[in-house]
Amino acid sequence: MHRGRVHRAVRRGSVDSGLQPYVGGVNGGNMNIGNVSGSFQSKIRDGREPDKRAVEVVVADKSPLILHGLANILDNDDRFNLVATAADGERFMEALERFSFDVALIGWNMPYLNGQGVLQSLQKREGEKPRIIVFTGNGAPDIPRQVMRFGGAGFCSKTDQPAQVLETVLSVAEGRMVFPFMDLSRAGSDPFSSLTAREQELLASLSRGRTNQQIAGDLTISLNTVKFHLKNLYGKLDVKNRAQAVACYLNASGNV
Repeated sequence: MHRGRVHRAVRRGSVDSGLQPYVGGVNGGNMNIGNVSGSFQSKIRDGREPDKRAVEVVVADKSPLILHGLANILDNDDRFNLVATAADGERFMEALERFSFDVALIGWNMPYLNGQGVLQSLQKREGEKPRIIVFTGNGAPDIPRQVMRFGGAGFCSKTDQPAQVLETVLSVAEGRMVFPFMDLSRAGSDPFSSLTAREQELLASLSRGRTNQQIAGDLTISLNTVKFHLKNLYGKLDVKNRAQAVACYLNASGNV
C-alpha cells in the first residue's frame, strides 16, 4: 500500500513545493530530508550527470536523524553520490525499482519491511542487485551472522566512527565483504540465531534496563505483545527471567 509521494530535491532555488530542504554538503547543495515518514527522497546535483567514479549509495533507516547524519557524511565526500533516502524497507524496495545504485546502507529494525525482509526479497530478485550493508544500533550479537546468511555484504554498528562507515561502503563497492569477527563454527548451535528481529530488539532493550511498559511505548506495541515476545525469547534462550536473558546477551556480546 502506497503511503507517500516520491520527492525529488534539486539545488537551491528549485526545491519542490512542500519539501524541507537540507542545506549543506557539496557547495552548499540542498537535499530534502524532512518529512521522510512513508516516503523517499532523491538528489540531483545541479542537473549534472553524477561522477561516474563515485559510488552510488541509497540509505534507508527509520530515524530521520540517522538519515540526516548519513546524508551529511556522504554528501561531503566526493567519493560518493547519495542517490536517495528511504524511511522504511518498503520505500527502499520502491527506490530499488526506480534508481540504479551500487551500495545501500539499511537499518535492521525498520517499519513495514525490516532489514531481514529486504535481504530476503533481494535474494529472490533476478539480475544485478546492489550490495547491502546493514547499519544498526541493535546490539543483538547474532545480527551480523544473519546479515551474512541472508546475502548481505557488510555490517556496521551505529557506534562506529564515520570514517569507518565510509571505508566499509568503499570496500563493499569494490566487491569485498566487511563483517566483525564471528565464530562461524557456532552458527548451528547459537540460540541467538533463532530469534526474530523483534525478539532481538526486545533483548537489546532489556539490556538497557527498559521495563516492559517502556518497551511497549518505545516499540508502539501493547504490553501483552511485549510479554508474548518475552515468553518466546526466554524459551529460545533457555532462561527463566529477564535477568538471565540479559546475562546471556551480555556474555554473547563479550561485555562481561
